[in-house]
Amino acid sequence: MGLLKEFKEFAVKGNMIDMAVGIIVGTAFNNVVQTLVKKVLLPPLSYLTDGVNYEDKKYVLRKAIEGATGDRAKEIAINYGELINVSIDFLVIGFTVFIVIKLMNRLRNNAQDPKNKKVVTPKDIELLNDLKELMKEQNQLLSKK
Repeated sequence: MGLLKEFKEFAVKGNMIDMAVGIIVGTAFNNVVQTLVKKVLLPPLSYLTDGVNYEDKKYVLRKAIEGATGDRAKEIAINYGELINVSIDFLVIGFTVFIVIKLMNRLRNNAQDPKNKKVVTPKDIELLNDLKELMKEQNQLLSKK
């Protein structure tokens, strides 16, 4: 029964919904990044390198072998072109996440500054700021005595 109660609290507090939204947005973001890399970044790179398609680049260790009885041994290869693709994906995702976090931090810092009247300051920050100001006033009064 305790497990069911914990799950209910978890779901009601919004953690489950936040996770679901994050997973859905992350999946959509992954599709955007893959398209950006494959359709936008790699074609100019391929053009600059005289039509080399990086996705198909590989180092073949053993070619596919056709046996006498129709059996076939698969090709063994190191697909370094795929590594190049995934590395570009990683760089694009990393840079994009960096920019988003930087923007969110800037917005949060503006919201937490009670002197900034352009952005609404959360109530808890306002109350803490009021307490801080009162403490300063009290300290000044006490130091004058």
